[in-house]
Amino acid sequence: MAIIETEAALHEAHRDNHTHRDVNGGWLRPAVFGAMDGLVSNLALMTGVAGGSVSQQTVVLSGLAGLAAGAFSMAAGEYTSVASQRELVEAELDVERRELRKHPKDEEAELAALYEARGVEPRLAREVARQLSKDPEQALEIHAREELGIDPGDLPSPAVAAVSSFGSFALGALLPVLPYLLGASSLWPAVLLALLGLFLCGAVVAKVTARTWWYSGLRQLALGGAAAGVTYALGSLFGTAVG
Repeated sequence: MAIIETEAALHEAHRDNHTHRDVNGGWLRPAVFGAMDGLVSNLALMTGVAGGSVSQQTVVLSGLAGLAAGAFSMAAGEYTSVASQRELVEAELDVERRELRKHPKDEEAELAALYEARGVEPRLAREVARQLSKDPEQALEIHAREELGIDPGDLPSPAVAAVSSFGSFALGALLPVLPYLLGASSLWPAVLLALLGLFLCGAVVAKVTARTWWYSGLRQLALGGAAAGVTYALGSLFGTAVG
């Protein structure tokens, strides 16, 4: 009896402690990745313009223009992308809904065959499919998950995706401009603040990955720094050529 109770306690402790990271990253993609995009693109834009030996006012104006243009572009693109995806999913759900209405037995048999293919005993698979098919909405949800890999009740919102992308991109793009708005007269404070932001974004990403925070942060720092360096060199080259 003591052994059984001990095993039960261990099983319960394992179940309580068994957790996974958010592999879908629902908040991570529009937030952190949007901020990274804003940081890298606006930092690169500003360093490229500054490399052309232009005035401080031109650099600041370029940064603000890049923030606005990039944020609106991200929002519009994300809205269109998510809306198109949602419309496609809804169209497929309508197809599945019609099939369930016109050919309920065929759809039930299809569901049973799917469970059998996964190792369920045939008689049990047919019974499970029969019981699950009693409720049309439940049947639709199950077929959508099994055949399309989607949850009809958890479709993404185009508006939420657009607002998230706009806000996160604008926040990231603001960092390189912020030192100028606070009185900086050279590019270096903007570069240092932006690179710090990139490192922090990379470290946050590590919270939902298997990488260490410092590796992820340094990787993003290196990528953003390389983008800024290349565009600064190109800006210097083009500025000399145009001048």
